[in-house]
Amino acid sequence: MAQHNDLGHWGEDLAAKYLESKDYYILRRDWRYGHRDLDIIAMADEQTLVIVEVKTRSNERFADAVTAVDKQKIHSLTIAANAFIRMANIHADVRFDIITVVGTSPETAVVTHIPNAFLPY
Repeated sequence: MAQHNDLGHWGEDLAAKYLESKDYYILRRDWRYGHRDLDIIAMADEQTLVIVEVKTRSNERFADAVTAVDKQKIHSLTIAANAFIRMANIHADVRFDIITVVGTSPETAVVTHIPNAFLPY
């Protein structure tokens, strides 16, 4: 597996642990709908489904991780989220969050959670 894929998977693991420490219940990870995927699907409470896009960077020298979630990515996440909601017959409010993980070790990584990071379209 490519090094950037390893870093991304590690960042998703760290993000999931972070969410669990905040009492989120993880429903699915790396859920795929065709060529689209949802990194983390969780329940924040009994009435709020949270779709979490995780962006991991070893550093922010070249770009802020949040800027990687552009209009095209939001559109793709919206399509996949709608498919998951229909498939799982979810009847809850839906929120889209971003978690950024910057670093290469759990001891020094900075995890930033941005609830309601964007609206779907």
